[in-house]
Amino acid sequence: MKITTKIIIALIAGAIVGIVLNVTAPDVFKVLDTWLFNPLGQIFLSLIKMLVVPIVLFSIILGFNGLGDPKKLGRIGIRTILYFLVTTSIAIVIAITLALIFKPGEVGEFDTSNAQFSAEEAPPVSETLLNIIPSNPFAAMTSGDMLQIIVFAGFIGFALSMLGDKTKGIVNLVQQGNDIMMYLVGIVMKFAPYGTFGLLASAIGSQGFSAIKAMGLYFALVLAALIIHLFITYGGTVYFLGGRRNPFKFFKDFTPAMSVAFSTSSSSAVLPISMEIAQDNLKVPKHISSFVQPLGSTINMDGTAIMQGVATIFIAQVYGVDLSLGQLVTVVLIAVLASIGTAGVPGVGLIMLAMVLQSVNLPVEGIALILGIDRLLDMARTAVNITGDAACAVYNTAAEEKRENKVAR
Repeated sequence: MKITTKIIIALIAGAIVGIVLNVTAPDVFKVLDTWLFNPLGQIFLSLIKMLVVPIVLFSIILGFNGLGDPKKLGRIGIRTILYFLVTTSIAIVIAITLALIFKPGEVGEFDTSNAQFSAEEAPPVSETLLNIIPSNPFAAMTSGDMLQIIVFAGFIGFALSMLGDKTKGIVNLVQQGNDIMMYLVGIVMKFAPYGTFGLLASAIGSQGFSAIKAMGLYFALVLAALIIHLFITYGGTVYFLGGRRNPFKFFKDFTPAMSVAFSTSSSSAVLPISMEIAQDNLKVPKHISSFVQPLGSTINMDGTAIMQGVATIFIAQVYGVDLSLGQLVTVVLIAVLASIGTAGVPGVGLIMLAMVLQSVNLPVEGIALILGIDRLLDMARTAVNITGDAACAVYNTAAEEKRENKVAR
Protein backbone atom coordinates (compact mmCIF):
# COMPACT_ATOMS: atom_id res chain seq x y z
CA MET A 1 0.00 0.00 0.00
CA LYS A 2 1.37 3.44 -0.93
CA ILE A 3 2.33 5.84 1.84
CA THR A 4 -0.26 8.33 0.58
CA THR A 5 -3.03 5.74 0.95
CA LYS A 6 -1.81 4.82 4.42
CA ILE A 7 -1.79 8.46 5.55
CA ILE A 8 -5.28 9.08 4.17
CA ILE A 9 -6.55 5.98 6.00
CA ALA A 10 -4.79 7.15 9.17
CA LEU A 11 -6.30 10.62 8.70
CA ILE A 12 -9.84 9.25 8.46
CA ALA A 13 -9.32 6.73 11.26
CA GLY A 14 -7.82 9.34 13.58
CA ALA A 15 -10.69 11.75 12.95
CA ILE A 16 -13.32 9.06 13.52
CA VAL A 17 -11.70 7.67 16.67
CA GLY A 18 -11.13 11.15 18.07
CA ILE A 19 -14.66 12.43 17.51
CA VAL A 20 -16.31 9.19 18.72
CA LEU A 21 -14.31 9.16 21.95
CA ASN A 22 -14.91 12.90 22.41
CA VAL A 23 -18.67 12.39 22.23
CA THR A 24 -19.15 8.99 23.89
CA ALA A 25 -16.24 8.27 26.24
CA PRO A 26 -14.14 11.33 27.23
CA ASP A 27 -12.61 9.47 30.19
CA VAL A 28 -11.44 6.62 27.97
CA PHE A 29 -10.04 9.19 25.55
CA LYS A 30 -7.90 10.78 28.29
CA VAL A 31 -6.30 7.42 29.10
CA LEU A 32 -5.69 6.54 25.44
CA ASP A 33 -4.38 10.04 24.71
CA THR A 34 -1.87 9.78 27.55
CA TRP A 35 -0.55 6.34 26.66
CA LEU A 36 -1.15 6.02 22.91
CA PHE A 37 -2.30 8.99 20.81
CA ASN A 38 -0.06 11.70 22.24
CA PRO A 39 3.11 9.52 22.39
CA LEU A 40 2.67 8.47 18.75
CA GLY A 41 2.33 12.09 17.70
CA GLN A 42 5.19 13.38 19.84
CA ILE A 43 7.59 10.70 18.60
CA PHE A 44 6.83 11.73 15.02
CA LEU A 45 7.31 15.43 15.82
CA SER A 46 10.61 14.67 17.55
CA LEU A 47 11.81 12.75 14.49
CA ILE A 48 10.99 15.78 12.32
CA LYS A 49 12.77 18.21 14.65
CA MET A 50 15.80 15.90 14.76
CA LEU A 51 16.36 16.36 11.02
CA VAL A 52 15.76 20.12 10.71
CA VAL A 53 19.27 21.52 11.23
CA PRO A 54 21.32 18.94 9.27
CA ILE A 55 18.93 18.83 6.32
CA VAL A 56 18.88 22.63 6.07
CA LEU A 57 22.69 22.83 6.31
CA PHE A 58 23.39 20.19 3.65
CA SER A 59 20.63 21.17 1.22
CA ILE A 60 21.40 24.91 1.32
CA ILE A 61 25.12 24.27 0.76
CA LEU A 62 24.32 22.14 -2.28
CA GLY A 63 21.73 24.61 -3.55
CA PHE A 64 24.13 27.58 -3.42
CA ASN A 65 26.97 25.45 -4.75
CA GLY A 66 24.91 24.71 -7.86
CA LEU A 67 23.81 28.32 -8.25
CA GLY A 68 27.37 29.60 -7.86
CA ASP A 69 28.71 27.54 -10.74
CA PRO A 70 30.13 30.18 -13.13
CA LYS A 71 28.97 28.13 -16.13
CA LYS A 72 25.37 28.30 -14.94
CA LEU A 73 25.26 31.90 -13.80
CA GLY A 74 24.89 33.19 -17.31
CA ARG A 75 22.05 35.09 -18.85
CA ILE A 76 19.47 32.29 -18.56
CA GLY A 77 20.67 31.41 -15.06
CA ILE A 78 20.23 34.89 -13.63
CA ARG A 79 16.85 35.30 -15.31
CA THR A 80 15.70 31.94 -13.97
CA ILE A 81 16.88 32.52 -10.39
CA LEU A 82 15.28 35.97 -10.24
CA TYR A 83 12.02 34.56 -11.59
CA PHE A 84 11.93 31.80 -8.97
CA LEU A 85 12.71 34.19 -6.12
CA VAL A 86 10.08 36.69 -7.24
CA THR A 87 7.33 34.09 -7.75
CA THR A 88 8.11 32.45 -4.40
CA SER A 89 7.77 35.84 -2.71
CA ILE A 90 4.46 36.42 -4.50
CA ALA A 91 3.25 32.96 -3.45
CA ILE A 92 3.88 33.43 0.26
CA VAL A 93 2.43 36.96 0.24
CA ILE A 94 -0.78 35.55 -1.29
CA ALA A 95 -0.84 32.86 1.41
CA ILE A 96 -0.24 35.23 4.32
CA THR A 97 -2.82 37.69 3.00
CA LEU A 98 -5.55 35.04 2.75
CA ALA A 99 -4.73 33.70 6.21
CA LEU A 100 -4.82 37.18 7.77
CA ILE A 101 -8.14 37.97 6.10
CA PHE A 102 -10.01 34.73 6.88
CA LYS A 103 -8.28 33.90 10.22
CA PRO A 104 -8.57 30.08 10.13
CA GLY A 105 -6.93 29.68 13.54
CA GLU A 106 -9.67 31.71 15.22
CA VAL A 107 -12.52 29.55 13.91
CA GLY A 108 -12.04 26.66 16.33
CA GLU A 109 -11.23 26.48 20.00
CA PHE A 110 -8.01 24.61 20.71
CA ASP A 111 -6.56 23.46 24.01
CA THR A 112 -2.94 24.64 23.88
CA SER A 113 -2.23 24.29 27.59
CA ASN A 114 -0.10 21.19 27.07
CA ALA A 115 2.22 22.95 24.67
CA GLN A 116 4.01 24.87 27.45
CA PHE A 117 4.46 27.78 25.09
CA SER A 118 4.70 31.49 25.75
CA ALA A 119 5.16 34.04 23.00
CA GLU A 120 8.34 36.08 22.97
CA GLU A 121 8.49 39.62 21.70
CA ALA A 122 10.02 39.63 18.25
CA PRO A 123 13.10 41.78 17.60
CA PRO A 124 12.76 44.67 15.11
CA VAL A 125 13.45 43.99 11.43
CA SER A 126 16.75 45.91 11.56
CA GLU A 127 18.04 43.70 14.37
CA THR A 128 16.95 40.56 12.51
CA LEU A 129 18.85 41.65 9.40
CA LEU A 130 21.96 42.57 11.40
CA ASN A 131 21.96 39.23 13.20
CA ILE A 132 21.66 36.98 10.17
CA ILE A 133 25.47 36.65 9.94
CA PRO A 134 26.50 34.23 12.72
CA SER A 135 29.43 35.08 14.95
CA ASN A 136 29.56 31.40 15.85
CA PRO A 137 28.02 29.07 13.22
CA PHE A 138 28.18 26.06 15.57
CA ALA A 139 26.26 27.97 18.23
CA ALA A 140 23.67 28.88 15.59
CA MET A 141 23.26 25.19 14.72
CA THR A 142 23.00 24.24 18.39
CA SER A 143 20.34 26.88 19.09
CA GLY A 144 18.53 26.29 15.79
CA ASP A 145 18.88 29.88 14.52
CA MET A 146 17.74 29.13 10.99
CA LEU A 147 18.51 32.46 9.33
CA GLN A 148 22.11 32.26 10.52
CA ILE A 149 22.38 28.62 9.44
CA ILE A 150 21.09 29.48 5.95
CA VAL A 151 23.55 32.37 5.57
CA PHE A 152 26.47 30.26 6.80
CA ALA A 153 25.52 27.39 4.49
CA GLY A 154 25.15 29.83 1.60
CA PHE A 155 28.68 31.15 2.11
CA ILE A 156 30.06 27.61 2.20
CA GLY A 157 28.16 26.63 -0.93
CA PHE A 158 29.37 29.70 -2.83
CA ALA A 159 32.98 29.13 -1.72
CA LEU A 160 32.84 25.49 -2.81
CA SER A 161 31.58 26.49 -6.25
CA MET A 162 34.32 29.10 -6.69
CA LEU A 163 37.10 26.73 -5.60
CA GLY A 164 35.91 24.10 -8.07
CA ASP A 165 37.92 20.89 -8.25
CA LYS A 166 40.03 21.86 -5.22
CA THR A 167 37.07 21.10 -2.96
CA LYS A 168 35.42 18.34 -4.98
CA GLY A 169 35.89 15.93 -2.06
CA ILE A 170 34.03 18.27 0.32
CA VAL A 171 31.18 18.68 -2.17
CA ASN A 172 30.91 14.89 -2.46
CA LEU A 173 30.91 14.61 1.33
CA VAL A 174 28.10 17.18 1.64
CA GLN A 175 26.17 15.40 -1.12
CA GLN A 176 26.55 12.12 0.76
CA GLY A 177 25.40 13.83 3.96
CA ASN A 178 22.37 15.16 2.10
CA ASP A 179 21.67 11.67 0.72
CA ILE A 180 21.73 10.33 4.28
CA MET A 181 19.24 13.01 5.38
CA MET A 182 16.94 12.21 2.46
CA TYR A 183 17.10 8.53 3.37
CA LEU A 184 16.17 9.39 6.95
CA VAL A 185 13.30 11.55 5.71
CA GLY A 186 12.04 8.48 3.88
CA ILE A 187 12.24 6.44 7.08
CA VAL A 188 10.48 9.15 9.10
CA MET A 189 7.71 9.38 6.51
CA LYS A 190 7.10 5.63 6.90
CA PHE A 191 6.15 6.44 10.49
CA ALA A 192 3.90 9.28 9.26
CA PRO A 193 0.63 7.26 9.17
CA TYR A 194 1.01 6.33 12.84
CA GLY A 195 2.01 9.87 13.78
CA THR A 196 -0.90 11.21 11.75
CA PHE A 197 -3.34 8.89 13.50
CA GLY A 198 -2.04 9.80 16.94
CA LEU A 199 -1.89 13.54 16.35
CA LEU A 200 -5.31 13.78 14.71
CA ALA A 201 -7.02 11.50 17.23
CA SER A 202 -5.48 13.57 20.04
CA ALA A 203 -6.36 16.95 18.47
CA ILE A 204 -9.92 16.10 17.49
CA GLY A 205 -10.57 13.97 20.58
CA SER A 206 -9.68 16.88 22.85
CA GLN A 207 -11.27 19.64 20.75
CA GLY A 208 -14.29 18.07 19.04
CA PHE A 209 -15.97 19.47 15.94
CA SER A 210 -14.43 22.95 16.28
CA ALA A 211 -11.02 21.54 15.39
CA ILE A 212 -12.42 19.89 12.26
CA LYS A 213 -13.98 23.18 11.20
CA ALA A 214 -10.74 25.12 11.70
CA MET A 215 -8.59 22.56 9.89
CA GLY A 216 -11.12 22.47 7.05
CA LEU A 217 -10.80 26.23 6.61
CA TYR A 218 -7.01 25.94 6.69
CA PHE A 219 -7.18 23.29 3.96
CA ALA A 220 -9.47 25.46 1.84
CA LEU A 221 -7.22 28.53 2.19
CA VAL A 222 -4.07 26.66 1.15
CA LEU A 223 -5.92 25.20 -1.83
CA ALA A 224 -7.29 28.64 -2.77
CA ALA A 225 -3.82 30.21 -2.58
CA LEU A 226 -2.40 27.43 -4.77
CA ILE A 227 -5.12 27.94 -7.39
CA ILE A 228 -4.72 31.74 -7.38
CA HIS A 229 -0.95 31.43 -7.77
CA LEU A 230 -1.29 28.78 -10.48
CA PHE A 231 -3.63 30.73 -12.73
CA ILE A 232 -2.67 34.34 -11.97
CA THR A 233 1.11 34.13 -11.52
CA TYR A 234 1.94 31.29 -13.89
CA GLY A 235 -0.87 32.06 -16.33
CA GLY A 236 0.32 35.66 -16.40
CA THR A 237 3.88 34.48 -16.99
CA VAL A 238 3.11 32.46 -20.10
CA TYR A 239 0.92 35.23 -21.52
CA PHE A 240 2.86 38.40 -20.73
CA LEU A 241 6.41 36.98 -20.59
CA GLY A 242 6.02 33.86 -22.71
CA GLY A 243 5.30 35.44 -26.05
CA ARG A 244 1.53 35.87 -25.59
CA ARG A 245 0.89 32.15 -25.27
CA ASN A 246 -2.61 30.99 -24.37
CA PRO A 247 -2.50 30.13 -20.63
CA PHE A 248 -5.32 27.59 -20.95
CA LYS A 249 -3.51 25.74 -23.74
CA PHE A 250 -0.36 25.82 -21.62
CA PHE A 251 -2.15 24.17 -18.68
CA LYS A 252 -3.86 21.66 -20.99
CA ASP A 253 -0.57 20.67 -22.64
CA PHE A 254 1.18 20.31 -19.29
CA THR A 255 -1.64 18.40 -17.54
CA PRO A 256 -0.02 14.93 -17.91
CA ALA A 257 3.02 16.05 -15.92
CA MET A 258 0.83 17.74 -13.31
CA SER A 259 -1.14 14.52 -12.87
CA VAL A 260 2.01 12.47 -12.25
CA ALA A 261 3.28 15.12 -9.81
CA PHE A 262 -0.04 15.00 -7.96
CA SER A 263 0.22 11.24 -7.49
CA THR A 264 3.92 11.12 -6.55
CA SER A 265 4.18 14.32 -4.44
CA SER A 266 7.77 14.59 -5.65
CA SER A 267 9.16 17.27 -7.97
CA SER A 268 12.33 15.21 -8.41
CA ALA A 269 10.52 11.98 -9.28
CA VAL A 270 8.42 13.62 -11.99
CA LEU A 271 11.33 15.62 -13.47
CA PRO A 272 12.04 13.35 -16.49
CA ILE A 273 8.36 13.39 -17.46
CA SER A 274 7.92 17.15 -16.97
CA MET A 275 11.01 17.85 -19.08
CA GLU A 276 9.82 15.57 -21.88
CA ILE A 277 6.37 17.18 -21.93
CA ALA A 278 7.84 20.70 -21.84
CA GLN A 279 10.05 19.89 -24.82
CA ASP A 280 7.38 18.04 -26.83
CA ASN A 281 4.12 19.81 -25.93
CA LEU A 282 5.33 23.28 -24.93
CA LYS A 283 8.12 23.42 -27.57
CA VAL A 284 10.78 24.44 -25.05
CA PRO A 285 14.31 23.93 -26.48
CA LYS A 286 16.17 21.06 -24.87
CA HIS A 287 19.06 23.18 -23.58
CA ILE A 288 16.64 25.52 -21.77
CA SER A 289 14.50 22.71 -20.41
CA SER A 290 17.57 20.77 -19.24
CA PHE A 291 18.78 23.76 -17.24
CA VAL A 292 15.62 25.47 -15.95
CA GLN A 293 13.51 22.50 -14.85
CA PRO A 294 16.15 20.56 -12.86
CA LEU A 295 17.14 23.84 -11.19
CA GLY A 296 13.47 24.54 -10.49
CA SER A 297 12.98 21.13 -8.88
CA THR A 298 15.64 22.22 -6.37
CA ILE A 299 14.95 25.90 -5.70
CA ASN A 300 11.39 26.62 -6.92
CA MET A 301 9.03 25.57 -4.13
CA ASP A 302 6.16 28.06 -4.42
CA GLY A 303 3.57 25.51 -3.30
CA THR A 304 5.59 24.70 -0.20
CA ALA A 305 6.00 28.42 0.54
CA ILE A 306 2.22 28.85 0.33
CA MET A 307 1.68 26.04 2.85
CA GLN A 308 4.28 27.56 5.17
CA GLY A 309 2.67 31.00 4.97
CA VAL A 310 -0.87 29.83 5.74
CA ALA A 311 0.29 27.31 8.36
CA THR A 312 2.42 29.88 10.21
CA ILE A 313 -0.46 32.36 10.48
CA PHE A 314 -2.89 29.56 11.36
CA ILE A 315 -0.67 28.26 14.19
CA ALA A 316 0.01 31.80 15.45
CA GLN A 317 -3.74 32.47 15.63
CA VAL A 318 -4.39 29.17 17.43
CA TYR A 319 -1.82 30.09 20.08
CA GLY A 320 -3.10 33.66 20.33
CA VAL A 321 0.10 35.26 19.01
CA ASP A 322 -0.05 38.47 16.99
CA LEU A 323 2.86 38.37 14.59
CA SER A 324 4.55 41.73 14.09
CA LEU A 325 5.45 43.17 10.70
CA GLY A 326 9.06 42.19 11.38
CA GLN A 327 8.04 38.59 12.03
CA LEU A 328 5.94 38.48 8.85
CA VAL A 329 8.94 39.77 6.89
CA THR A 330 11.05 37.07 8.56
CA VAL A 331 8.54 34.40 7.49
CA VAL A 332 8.70 35.60 3.88
CA LEU A 333 12.50 35.80 3.96
CA ILE A 334 12.94 32.37 5.56
CA ALA A 335 10.49 30.70 3.18
CA VAL A 336 12.14 32.22 0.10
CA LEU A 337 15.66 31.33 1.25
CA ALA A 338 14.59 27.85 2.34
CA SER A 339 13.09 27.21 -1.09
CA ILE A 340 16.63 27.35 -2.52
CA GLY A 341 17.55 24.11 -0.82
CA THR A 342 14.25 22.30 -0.24
CA ALA A 343 14.60 18.85 -1.76
CA GLY A 344 11.83 17.79 -4.14
CA VAL A 345 10.73 14.76 -2.13
CA PRO A 346 7.57 14.11 -0.07
CA GLY A 347 7.64 15.25 3.55
CA VAL A 348 10.45 17.82 3.41
CA GLY A 349 7.90 20.66 3.49
CA LEU A 350 7.10 19.78 7.11
CA ILE A 351 10.80 19.93 7.99
CA MET A 352 11.00 23.41 6.49
CA LEU A 353 7.78 24.46 8.26
CA ALA A 354 9.39 23.55 11.58
CA MET A 355 12.27 25.85 10.65
CA VAL A 356 9.92 28.74 9.79
CA LEU A 357 8.01 28.32 13.07
CA GLN A 358 11.22 28.34 15.09
CA SER A 359 12.37 31.51 13.35
CA VAL A 360 9.38 33.48 14.69
CA ASN A 361 9.22 31.80 18.12
CA LEU A 362 6.14 29.68 17.43
CA PRO A 363 5.85 26.13 18.81
CA VAL A 364 6.77 23.31 16.45
CA GLU A 365 4.02 21.32 18.21
CA GLY A 366 1.56 23.38 16.16
CA ILE A 367 2.43 21.18 13.18
CA ALA A 368 0.19 18.57 14.81
CA LEU A 369 -2.83 20.68 13.88
CA ILE A 370 -2.18 20.50 10.13
CA LEU A 371 -0.18 17.29 9.78
CA GLY A 372 -3.19 15.07 9.13
CA ILE A 373 -4.25 16.90 5.97
CA ASP A 374 -0.79 17.97 4.81
CA ARG A 375 -0.26 14.91 2.63
CA LEU A 376 -3.30 15.79 0.53
CA LEU A 377 -2.05 19.37 0.14
CA ASP A 378 1.47 18.08 -0.61
CA MET A 379 0.10 16.43 -3.74
CA ALA A 380 -1.49 19.68 -4.93
CA ARG A 381 1.49 21.89 -4.18
CA THR A 382 3.88 19.53 -6.01
CA ALA A 383 1.76 19.94 -9.13
CA VAL A 384 1.97 23.71 -8.69
CA ASN A 385 5.75 23.59 -8.18
CA ILE A 386 6.52 21.78 -11.45
CA THR A 387 4.10 24.01 -13.35
CA GLY A 388 6.12 27.00 -12.18
CA ASP A 389 9.27 25.36 -13.53
CA ALA A 390 7.60 24.88 -16.91
CA ALA A 391 6.28 28.46 -16.96
CA CYS A 392 9.81 29.73 -16.31
CA ALA A 393 11.13 27.55 -19.16
CA VAL A 394 8.51 29.03 -21.49
CA TYR A 395 9.48 32.53 -20.32
CA ASN A 396 13.16 31.85 -21.04
CA THR A 397 12.30 30.41 -24.45
CA ALA A 398 10.41 33.57 -25.43
CA ALA A 399 13.17 35.83 -24.05
CA GLU A 400 15.89 33.99 -25.96
CA GLU A 401 13.86 34.02 -29.19
CA LYS A 402 13.32 37.76 -28.81
CA ARG A 403 17.04 38.33 -28.23
CA GLU A 404 17.99 36.21 -31.25
CA ASN A 405 15.56 38.15 -33.44
CA LYS A 406 17.15 41.43 -32.33
CA VAL A 407 20.62 40.10 -33.08
CA ALA A 408 19.47 38.89 -36.52
CA ARG A 409 18.23 42.38 -37.37
